[in-house]
Amino acid sequence: MNDQVDSQNLVHIIDEADLVRVRHALRGHARAAGLSLVEETKFITAGSELARNIVSHATGGRGEVSIERLITNSRCGVRATFVDNGPGIGDLDSALTDGFSTVGSMGLGLPGARRLIDEMTITSSAGSGTTVVITKWRR
Repeated sequence: MNDQVDSQNLVHIIDEADLVRVRHALRGHARAAGLSLVEETKFITAGSELARNIVSHATGGRGEVSIERLITNSRCGVRATFVDNGPGIGDLDSALTDGFSTVGSMGLGLPGARRLIDEMTITSSAGSGTTVVITKWRR
């Protein structure tokens, strides 16, 4: 399937104050894609958790999110790509397991985000940073 990007937005994440800007940008693109309120809320919640992970885990708490509204022949959706230059995720399978945490949190972030959206890919390895791409499609 060839996704066409209708519009794009880039938000730099430097500290917790940027989390509001990320949520606002996610909401704008979700609404523009015509997601229902429930779909929009799930997308924003998942994206907010991923942005918080950047603040908590990335080197210097820095990263960025690129948000795109998608249009295909048969549907519309929204995709967000979260990128950081942190230490990476050494054991991705464990990180996607409920309760796993490297910082003493509840360990629900990545697995919870994955349950809320339609598609999720993670590219990461120790020492190389992490890229997480999430997509939510309009039903």
